[in-house]
Amino acid sequence: MPLGVHRLNLYGTGLGDMGVPILHVGSLAPGMEQRARDTLHRICDLAEAEGHVFTLENLNPVDHPGCPFGSTAAVFGLDSAVNRPHLKINLDLYHTQIGEGDLIRWCQACLPWIGEVQIADNPGRCEPGTGEINYAGAAKALKDMGYSGPVGREANAKGDAEAALEAFRAAFAV
Repeated sequence: MPLGVHRLNLYGTGLGDMGVPILHVGSLAPGMEQRARDTLHRICDLAEAEGHVFTLENLNPVDHPGCPFGSTAAVFGLDSAVNRPHLKINLDLYHTQIGEGDLIRWCQACLPWIGEVQIADNPGRCEPGTGEINYAGAAKALKDMGYSGPVGREANAKGDAEAALEAFRAAFAV
């Protein structure tokens, strides 16, 4: 049955109360990465049959400690290993900044697999210009790389919601 949407988001773990990722205790169990790839292939089969694309979102170890397949590196590894057109990366630059940093390098590495870019500034998970991330520079780099896909603002408004939306527009108007 068609869902009326093109893109659906996935995480490298289950979600608990209020959508908070379920923590994984310890290291990945033997075979867990292969099972994840096999599961993603099955999800891609479903997505292909229904005309959907799934995006696997990276998280970060500070806000989501112990989350399996949560880092940018882990999501990139899974997505590129599966390498199917119905599985992309939801590259959340807020999480990348906290987990790995070096946003431009990660954008370049992930570019062929990016299905969506999400943004929020750090610290505070607010609009561009409230923290340390140079989103105007990131937007220019993404454009220069040829990225023309969706960019979503997944952030809290530090103040006025209209001003926060304008800060987002200004940062990505390149």
